[in-house]
Amino acid sequence: MEARAILRYARISPRKVKIVCDLIRNKDVNTALAILRNTPKAASELLFKLVSSAAANAENNHQMNSDRLYVSETYANPGPTLKRGMPRARGGSSRILKRTSHITVVVKEREQ
Repeated sequence: MEARAILRYARISPRKVKIVCDLIRNKDVNTALAILRNTPKAASELLFKLVSSAAANAENNHQMNSDRLYVSETYANPGPTLKRGMPRARGGSSRILKRTSHITVVVKEREQ
């Protein structure tokens, strides 16, 4: 059995989120939350809320034991990109890409 939490259209690049995702994959939920609480990255706050939400979903919706939960999967896929322009020399412009992410966290119960 698994429980998941999904954050869509987060205004952060998936490349930045994947760095933090790799830190918590296959860790216990409590250990993952401790790692995220002490990681100085912008994505760690988003993932902290997401892991907490996935753990709450597991306990309340699927009646899983909270002590045996671990982060089985976590990934960040690219969402739609906002395209903006920035004025450049001689009347030109260059494109600025403001990227978004769809972040997914899946928690499962460890086998005893």
